[in-house]
Amino acid sequence: MKNILKFDEMTTKTLLWLDDIRDPNTGNWLDFSPIEKPYDVIWVKSYKEFVDWIKINGLPTAICFDHDLGMIVTLAAREKGMSKRKSRELKKYEMSGYDCAKWLVEYCIDNDLDVPLYNIQSANPVGKENIDMLFKNYSNFRNKNR
Repeated sequence: MKNILKFDEMTTKTLLWLDDIRDPNTGNWLDFSPIEKPYDVIWVKSYKEFVDWIKINGLPTAICFDHDLGMIVTLAAREKGMSKRKSRELKKYEMSGYDCAKWLVEYCIDNDLDVPLYNIQSANPVGKENIDMLFKNYSNFRNKNR
């Protein structure tokens, strides 16, 4: 008798981890994952890396979002002698996790897809709520128009 694997047994689940500071492979950060192990973790730290990865690879199985991206830019500027006030100004020009979420919804609309499973590890409660509500609204819209 042949050993036939089901399609989903042959594929590897992927968690796309969006966070510029938190390394998903240290501590308990992967407790935020909305999927069970085993899975591959892809760590992206910026809007550009997030968008590029999805454009090349398609949607992952799940995504974990941080809202406040750009801290690395701010810290690097401060290390080079920039004042705290000016470095905060610089951060304003960085795209956020919410910008990534908006792009993802547009991608899903354009490709007639559901948003992947997700969780939000952001320490910013307002940013976290904004991302969550965006996805819930999109999900409600899709469910009404099926």
